Amino acid sequence: MSKKSTEARLDAEKWLDRLSIAEALAVMLDNQAEAISALKAALPQIKKAVEAGHHCLSASDTGRLIYAGAGTSARIAVQDGSELLPTFNWPAARVAYLIAGGTGALLRPIEGAEDSPDAAKEAVAGLNITKGDILIGLAASGTTPYSIAALEAGKAAGALTIGIANNPDTGLLAAADYPVLLATGAEALAGSTRLKAGTAQKICLNLISTQLMVLQGRVKNGLMSEMQPR
Repeated sequence: MSKKSTEARLDAEKWLDRLSIAEALAVMLDNQAEAISALKAALPQIKKAVEAGHHCLSASDTGRLIYAGAGTSARIAVQDGSELLPTFNWPAARVAYLIAGGTGALLRPIEGAEDSPDAAKEAVAGLNITKGDILIGLAASGTTPYSIAALEAGKAAGALTIGIANNPDTGLLAAADYPVLLATGAEALAGSTRLKAGTAQKICLNLISTQLMVLQGRVKNGLMSEMQPR
């Protein structure tokens, strides 16, 4: 698989604009389903990240889960982190985000924001990251300068770092203490990593954050034991 496998194209007989509605939907669904295979292959890496993350969070009562990303990856990260409070009563003060372009970029693209490592370094400095924090960086390409710089700065500040990318041998994975490769390959719509790559990232975060909450004692007998009715 090439370094830019997420930019590859499917064979011509699967090009969506040349298919009937039913055929196109079937191609998209089959393509999305391939995310599961990528996740199964990554389970040993995910396990190592969870074990280290649990040890990190158990060392203090202030350690945070910090998510870093740009574009689709940032939106997926915010969805995961924002649901920890209502699902597990995980304190809001123990979740933070590093978003290329700021929170405004969650609703509309901010030109060039993902290409600014300096902005990432400033954002990391602003969070006063310490040894008890976990920083999870995501980028489908694995080459996003903002996300790589966030991981590097977070590691330098003492955080445990987890990198999630969909292409192998990339800077994001190299920068992380615990790299997780989700090798999803070509998208049904060439280069649109909001599709299969994004699906794999969301499931990966589901696995990591949920298992961390289990290990932190916030699940009992398969139930959300710490959930607070609101």
